[in-house]
Amino acid sequence: MIDLRSDTLTKPCADMRQAMANAEVNDDVIDVDPTVAALEERIADILGMETAVFMPSGTMTNQAALRVHCRPGDEFICESGCHIYNYEQGAFAQLSGLVAKTVTAPGRNLRLEHVRNLINPDNEHAVYTRLLCLENTHNKGGGIILPLEDVQSVCGWARENGLATHLDGARFFNCVVASGIEAKTWAENFDTVSICFSKGLGAPVGSCLAGDSSMRKSMIRHRKVLGGGMRQSGIIAAGALYALDNNIDRLADDHRNAKRFAEVVSQHPKLSIDIDSVHTNIAIFHVDPSIGTAAEMVERCGAAGVGMYPFSHDTVRAVTHMHIDEADAVKAAERICEVAG
Repeated sequence: MIDLRSDTLTKPCADMRQAMANAEVNDDVIDVDPTVAALEERIADILGMETAVFMPSGTMTNQAALRVHCRPGDEFICESGCHIYNYEQGAFAQLSGLVAKTVTAPGRNLRLEHVRNLINPDNEHAVYTRLLCLENTHNKGGGIILPLEDVQSVCGWARENGLATHLDGARFFNCVVASGIEAKTWAENFDTVSICFSKGLGAPVGSCLAGDSSMRKSMIRHRKVLGGGMRQSGIIAAGALYALDNNIDRLADDHRNAKRFAEVVSQHPKLSIDIDSVHTNIAIFHVDPSIGTAAEMVERCGAAGVGMYPFSHDTVRAVTHMHIDEADAVKAAERICEVAG
């Protein structure tokens, strides 16, 4: 099986496991776990931010960020395909009493012209608009990188109008490596940034939420109520530290392999993909209805030894990662073409 369902499928290598086994630990809720503290300091330094808080998942870091910036009855602005809106069970509403104002942007790239008139007036009839959320890279956008100039203009507009800004950076380092733009340049546009270690970086679990030191107490308090206070969590933080030391630059391999995959798939007349839209490690291709739905295509490909997910009624998502080399990517694409007939 060539498994392209997600880059979360990666397993820690022997050296990462050794680093985790040897991690110095303490109770991170009662006191401070030294390995967690080292990870938090490292992320804050990479992003040029003052502090970071380690949490179990990217969903939790996103939801904690919403609670840092908003109170029940407030509203945040986001792109309609973003993870916070689509893949976190509406937790912003369930758990925090927030409202999402979604904007469908061409190519999933939220630009200034899409948001300029979205802030509610200050009167008793409307919720307060408090926050702008962006996602980079954008999952439903096929791993695209939002252009830095658009990020700067949209976030600049938000700040000029009194809104906070949050970045869902689940695949942030894919953005950094593919764009060649350093992490601090991206991060300086945001009040909070969420970073995930268990996707392309290959750690088994964990995310960090970074921001100003004034937010740290609030971040920890929201982590607690969301169930994310962990004890000797240095064991998993050590995996994330290893990933930061060893697995960032190699993301370029995943990007090349996704592009190679897309090139082969695009040669089939009933499978279509915009190769130029494959910016990082995600490739989404369209299935002609004459050969079935995306779900049916995925089922047939699974039987042929290629794992993927249907992403809509007629699109399929494939994700490259550290366990997939170029030969695997090409072989998977060839098998898909054979299944398509």
